[in-house]
Amino acid sequence: MKTRILSLAAAGLLATAGSVHAQSLTANAGASNNYIWRGLTQSSNEAAVSGGIDYAADGGFYIGTWASNVNYAADDVFSYENDIYAGFGGESGDVAWDIGYLYYNYDAEAEFDFAEIYGSIGIGGFTLGAYVLANTEADEGPGQDFGFGSTTYLYADYAVDVGDGLELGFHIGRHAGDFNEAFNGVPGDYVDYNVSLSKDGFSFMITDTDLDDAGPEGLDNDAVKFVVSYSMDFEL
Repeated sequence: MKTRILSLAAAGLLATAGSVHAQSLTANAGASNNYIWRGLTQSSNEAAVSGGIDYAADGGFYIGTWASNVNYAADDVFSYENDIYAGFGGESGDVAWDIGYLYYNYDAEAEFDFAEIYGSIGIGGFTLGAYVLANTEADEGPGQDFGFGSTTYLYADYAVDVGDGLELGFHIGRHAGDFNEAFNGVPGDYVDYNVSLSKDGFSFMITDTDLDDAGPEGLDNDAVKFVVSYSMDFEL
C-alpha cells in the first residue's frame, strides 16, 4: 500500500482513498524497477511488483490492503510485505485531510511487523503529514525505545500540473527514532527528498537522502536512485 506506483510516500494512496465521497471498491496493480520507501530501497535495488484492494464508503471512511515483494539484503530469499490500513478522509474547498492506522506485516524472513498512525492536511497542491510509530512486534535492543510515538516520519509534498496531464511533484521527509534505525539498518535519523514526473499511470522519480553511510552492504541508500514505475486501477 505504500504507494500504487511504489515510489512515493504512503500518503499518496491514503489521501486518494480517503478523499473519495462515493462508495467504491477498486483494485490496483503496479510494477517498478526499485521499491523505494522513505528514500530507502525495500527490494535491494531490484524490481518490485505490487497489488491491492481498497474500499471507500460514503462519508470518507476507507479500508484496504496492499502487498509487494521485498528484499533487505543481497543474499535474502524472497520476502513479502502486506499492509492493512483504515482511516477517514475528506475535503472542503481547497483543504483536504486524512487520518488513519496502518499495519505493516512481513514474513519470517523480513520480520519487524509494526504499525503507525498517520495524519495529513493538504491545501491546494501542498500537503503536510506525519506518521507515528504505534506498536511493533520487534524486540528492543540495548538502549532502544520502540514505544508509542518514539519514532516519527514527517513530510511535506507539493504537486503541480505542468500541462497535458503531466504532474510535477516534490517531496521532503525526515525519519527519526530508534525503530527507524533498527528497521532500515541505517545509522540514525535522516532526511529523504525526491522530484517526480507522472502521467497516465507512469512515473519517473529521482530520489536521494542525506545519509553518509549506505547501511547494509549492497543497498546504496546513500546514493541517488532513479525509479521508473507504472500503476493501474480497476473498478470492482
